[in-house]
Amino acid sequence: MEIPQFLGRQEHEAIDSSTQEVPILPSNAIGDTQAGPPHEALFIILTYLPLLELLSMNQVCTSLRDAVNTDVLSWLNIIVEKPLNLRLCDQILMKITSKANGRLRTLALMNCARITDDALQRVIEQNPLINKLYLPACAGLTPEGVIRAVKTLSERGRGLKSIMINGIYNIHKQHLETLESYLHEMNLDRQKEQPGSWPLLYDEYMDSPTFRHDKGHIPIDLEVCPKCDEVRMVFDCPRWSCKRKIERSMTECKGCKFCILRCRECGGCVDSQEIEEAVCADILCSNCWLKLPKCNFCNKPYCRQHTNNGGCASGSAGFICEVCYNKFIVNLHSIVEVGHF
Repeated sequence: MEIPQFLGRQEHEAIDSSTQEVPILPSNAIGDTQAGPPHEALFIILTYLPLLELLSMNQVCTSLRDAVNTDVLSWLNIIVEKPLNLRLCDQILMKITSKANGRLRTLALMNCARITDDALQRVIEQNPLINKLYLPACAGLTPEGVIRAVKTLSERGRGLKSIMINGIYNIHKQHLETLESYLHEMNLDRQKEQPGSWPLLYDEYMDSPTFRHDKGHIPIDLEVCPKCDEVRMVFDCPRWSCKRKIERSMTECKGCKFCILRCRECGGCVDSQEIEEAVCADILCSNCWLKLPKCNFCNKPYCRQHTNNGGCASGSAGFICEVCYNKFIVNLHSIVEVGHF
């Protein structure tokens, strides 16, 4: 007997046996049955679900909706990312954070431009135990509103460990100094246990903006750039030669992204003589550029973040990038179609 026929017969036997073992209820009995409470293992899974999936489970059934809304552990770490960040407003934020019953630990609003200072302050007052406050690119917030929220946490909970405010407009040195003073008071014991801080690398931050605070970095994501003297994110260099300079207090390659060009792949500083371009317009160093696969037409690679943007594959030697695909392949098809007419 051939293998496909044998597998097909096994599949039919499994279906037949499953229909015999599971009793089929009559149509009038379905309406009389009542859904029981969710299995206990479900509550373990809920704590690992992203916010979007957690909110979607409210629409499955009544029992599951009640179980999700009453499980406080599922709402202790609220992380709002795409696509929810575009729809999040003050009213929705208040409703979501209220499910933690004042025990919220992490509040991460990634690029939530519609959130205001008043809504943030109300959430902080109702949840004084927040230890991670991530507000990058929340354009609706002001430095004064963030300072007021951090001050409230320092007076009540005193547990705030890290804060991200990159992308909030008009942050000056005096704002940064005020925030640093509050964070310093709340992290005295932690600084004694962990006197050093992990270097901030450009490629790690671009891959995962919240990753830096899980590795023992400084409590706030902004610093005063030693090059331009502006309050911005200041990146370190992973190159061995640059590390030796940093150890000797030589900060030639430490600065913000506007002062020092960095490779999107390795995060190292790039000299003007070794700048290589990618299809996605990101900057690459010569070493990373040589290691990446190139487009068969323009001989440019994609960086790691945009590597899935290849227009179409053309063998193991390379690929056709999206730009060349639209420029040559699509135009060629249109010319051929016009020629037929």
